[in-house]
Amino acid sequence: MVNLKIKDLSFNYRNKPVIEGIDFEIEEGEVIGILGPNGCGKTTLLRNLNKNLSPKSGCVMLERTDLKDMEKKEIAKVIASIPQSNEIKFAFSVREIVAMGRMPFQEFLQGESRRDMEIVEDAMEKTGISHMADRYVSTMSGGERQKVIIARALAQTPKILLMDEPTLHLDISAQFDVLNMVHKLSREQRLTVVIVSHDLPMAARYCDRIVMIHNHKVHAIGKTEDVLTKDNMKVVFGVEADTVRDPDTGKIFVRLFDSCTNSEKRT
Repeated sequence: MVNLKIKDLSFNYRNKPVIEGIDFEIEEGEVIGILGPNGCGKTTLLRNLNKNLSPKSGCVMLERTDLKDMEKKEIAKVIASIPQSNEIKFAFSVREIVAMGRMPFQEFLQGESRRDMEIVEDAMEKTGISHMADRYVSTMSGGERQKVIIARALAQTPKILLMDEPTLHLDISAQFDVLNMVHKLSREQRLTVVIVSHDLPMAARYCDRIVMIHNHKVHAIGKTEDVLTKDNMKVVFGVEADTVRDPDTGKIFVRLFDSCTNSEKRT
């Protein structure tokens, strides 16, 4: 069982607190959302979870080991990251980009082994991009590129996938396509997924639990339906909203209201 424990984590930028006293545990196989408005410290928190940033105080424990005591290469064998931007400026093929996910497992100048390439092919198949393996990534749509980046992450054979605003630049169809795929991978492979977002309807649809950040601290944490309350959404996001349970699926969805007219905004 692989999990992350965040213990009293704080981080400052130029002596200004960005996150303070963050405490929670990420459980194996769950999809957990880190939600909050822009500037609340969500991305900073995420970057502390793979040692891209080092905390001012507190720690992130991968099993029984503090990340500060681990090499980045060893962390990358367990934790893979999907950044906000999926822009790729150089003329790489899809297969070449996905193969970069095997780098943590290779010695200097070693190159890909047969086993590496089997894993690359499997990652492309799981993300539905095998038929595009020889295409240049620069010719692809935003949704297609995002699948390539996810396939690269899967080629790391991670136990934990960190996603920073994974649908930020995608159209609605591509958003559903990408998140449905990630959710399915989580369920089928016990892949733990951490999604940073400010998208309330998305979180309600895909997340098992939510950590809601407000004023750089944890405002609420728990099951999605327990955190996405009318009061929490009002305090943290400044919106009038509530949730309704779908009688067919049992899931909740978020209804946003225009605060001036009190009419529902379709999302």
